[in-house]
Amino acid sequence: MTIARTICIGFLVLIVIGTVLLMMPFATASGDWNSFVVALFTSTSAVCVTGLAVVDTGSDFSFWGQLTILLLIQVGGLGYMMTTTFLILLLGRKFDLRQKFAIQESFDRPFLQGSNNLVRSIIATTAIFEITGILLLLNTFVREFGWSGGLWYSIFHSISAWNNAGFSLFSDSLVGYRSSWVINLVIPGLVIFGGIGYQVIIEMYLWSIDKIKGKSERFCFSLNFKVVVSTTALLLIVGTIAFFFTELHNSATLGDFNFQDKFLAAWFQSMSTRTAGFNSIDLGNMTTAGLFITMGFMFIGASPSGTGGGIKTTTFRILYNSTKSVLRGKNEVVLYQREVPSTLILKAVAVVFGTAASIVLVTILISAIDTEFDFLPILFEVISAFATVGLSTGITSSFAVASKMILVLAMYIGRVSILMVIAAIIGDPSPSSLQYPEENLLVG
Repeated sequence: MTIARTICIGFLVLIVIGTVLLMMPFATASGDWNSFVVALFTSTSAVCVTGLAVVDTGSDFSFWGQLTILLLIQVGGLGYMMTTTFLILLLGRKFDLRQKFAIQESFDRPFLQGSNNLVRSIIATTAIFEITGILLLLNTFVREFGWSGGLWYSIFHSISAWNNAGFSLFSDSLVGYRSSWVINLVIPGLVIFGGIGYQVIIEMYLWSIDKIKGKSERFCFSLNFKVVVSTTALLLIVGTIAFFFTELHNSATLGDFNFQDKFLAAWFQSMSTRTAGFNSIDLGNMTTAGLFITMGFMFIGASPSGTGGGIKTTTFRILYNSTKSVLRGKNEVVLYQREVPSTLILKAVAVVFGTAASIVLVTILISAIDTEFDFLPILFEVISAFATVGLSTGITSSFAVASKMILVLAMYIGRVSILMVIAAIIGDPSPSSLQYPEENLLVG
């Protein structure tokens, strides 16, 4: 039982538990037994913090069903290993070496030192941001649904946003709040910080503490921090501009809005396409250019150790700088005056190739099953599933059962990562002392 297999099986166990609970009569609004396909799809989408749905979460599930979905989102966002590690801490037990390596594998960072403090910091960070989001959303939802309803809507959407899940209790997601500054600032704030990664947030906190204490020493940010923050900011700006101009004259999306609403909607979509899953406009009516931009941003996704999916901002940046190095005739990839190890470049290539190949395969399979749908909407749903985004053009619920099962598999692979799934299948690599001679071949 390798670490990769432990993590993969852990997510499967959570999905099975969620499926059983969501099938129960208490989970449905009608009080009847739920469909196995609906329960499995919803459970997988929640655990994998995707947000794709085949039924309306707000009307088809009871309060207990919605609470089950919310708990699955929370556990899925933290990750199986993170949650079990937290439970170990609550029970007063100590980490063994295997659990420390599992944490490192889950976050893709060398966290062997101070694992206890890391776990406590992550739990505390999650609680602080989610509670802050609840308090900020409370006034908006209480005015519309009263105290009990407003509190529940605030809790649900705050946790869903922080975990980049995209589940909403509204049938049209957040389209009804496209003009609300509170919704357009609080939800994106939670999504961005949730997807930017715990390591980045912790470094921000340590830097702030040094500033408050007035330390004269210069705080040295890690390369991961610099790459993640700069790439995230650039993607948000470029995305806002791109959505604004591609949908500017589309009366079905931004065309009939005033300038403020156009800007807010473009900003919201730029944020949401990178694994959040909320939408404030009808995606099914977007232009072809807008859909392609959305798919590109979904493919990139969030950042490592965050709650989002995709190939990650760091992978995108490594490949971008690798291309730039080749064009400049250089043999090394440099980021912020630091050379990127060849092992990371190979891993980035493997992630992109594995994800792209999986998307192509799944798109072909669903296109062969559901022949009545056009290629572009199917590709959109598949990328959304693999990148654990949850955005949809509205055709997911109309897919055949076989296609829904394929999307379930896509969401699962996207959450645990394609490399983790492959590692779980083939096991730990065997060390080799062989070294082969080099030989050139034509490329490009």
